[in-house]
Amino acid sequence: MPRYFTLQEANATLDVIKPLIEEILTIRQQILDRREDVWPVIQRAAGNGGSQTASKLALEFGRLDALVHQIQDMGVILKDINIGLLDFPHLKNGREVYLCWKFGEEKIEFWHEIEAGYAGRQPI
Repeated sequence: MPRYFTLQEANATLDVIKPLIEEILTIRQQILDRREDVWPVIQRAAGNGGSQTASKLALEFGRLDALVHQIQDMGVILKDINIGLLDFPHLKNGREVYLCWKFGEEKIEFWHEIEAGYAGRQPI
């Protein structure tokens, strides 16, 4: 059974999550910035037992995975790692909906039906 957040709980949790999302987006960008250089290293590393660059990349992916799990363990749904989109399960008039937040927004100001997704966001 999912954890349901009140708007106040979701915004309080958001204060903890914002720096995690910022770190996720930073790591993601660093990986993307080096992707042309990294693929040949990974291919060579597979054949010779490793490289310093491949080891660093593995650490970055490990940190990324840890951050994602830390957010999920709070009961929050990470919907899109590319833009830092989060959903917080919420009960609205007895039915489950999502409080929705995107990186860069100061606080949670939108909600949407589960099936509607980001495109169906409505002001709270």
